Amino acid sequence: MAFDDQFDGFMNHLKVERNLSRNTLDAYAGDLSKLLGFARKQGRKDFSEITPLDLVGFLKELHGNGLSVRSQARLLSALRTCYRFLVSEGICKDDPTQEIEMPKMTRKLPEFLSIEEVDDLLSQPSVDTPRGLRDRAMLETLYASGLRVSELVQLRLDNIDLKLGCVRAFGKRRKERMVPLGDQALGAINAYLEGGREQLLSGKRTAFLFVTSRCRGRTRQAFWKNLKRYATAAGISKNISPHKLRHSFATHLLERGADLRSVQAMLGHADIATTEIYTHVNATRLRKVYDRFHPRA
Repeated sequence: MAFDDQFDGFMNHLKVERNLSRNTLDAYAGDLSKLLGFARKQGRKDFSEITPLDLVGFLKELHGNGLSVRSQARLLSALRTCYRFLVSEGICKDDPTQEIEMPKMTRKLPEFLSIEEVDDLLSQPSVDTPRGLRDRAMLETLYASGLRVSELVQLRLDNIDLKLGCVRAFGKRRKERMVPLGDQALGAINAYLEGGREQLLSGKRTAFLFVTSRCRGRTRQAFWKNLKRYATAAGISKNISPHKLRHSFATHLLERGADLRSVQAMLGHADIATTEIYTHVNATRLRKVYDRFHPRA
């Protein structure tokens, strides 16, 4: 069985049996395509012919091309997943990735906005236009819930419960979770539903909550572009992204006494270790406060 058939079998496994998202599937396909290109240059015809030395050479080439340690680790993880499948299917006898150590990397602390910066950012969209009402509602919802931007743009009308004050989100692998919304977010959503959404649709119908005048849901790219524009208008010099609002949501909750497990549930993290990085952020900030104000610091 040649590379292409093995590749297609693995990708079908990820799509059908593991039900991975399109973004994750694209990431796997991109990583494996890099390996296949390298392996073919070495004269390999299928995955079973790739050796640990080939993988070492492959990773060295990527490193020489400027691929970050984090990206190398992600790529190696994808290869290990692929080889586990190929071995389980009897396509490969051995897994060469088992002889390759995972690149060591320091965990980068997430950047976040201050409360004042968030307030300035969220006040930028005009509430005098349908698009401004929509953008204000989207920003308020993102900061109030800590949703991923992909979850935000996929929200549908029936995912919002205005009476209970919560949103039903679908995360990785379509895992469902309920996240509460604050009064300001609920007020912004109400204002948008009453004075913006129908004007944008002009009598058309769609199940998406946040829409365009073409009766479509918003895209991640379009939202990101608007977010950067509003950040510039607010005078925020930090490199802004939707994920930075997610970081800000988690950090501000923990700073005010929220417990880690609750924040984990709201963020939709499968592993508490992923959420624990925000405790390091708090420790860093506390250290700065201590050093500044304690008389014997």
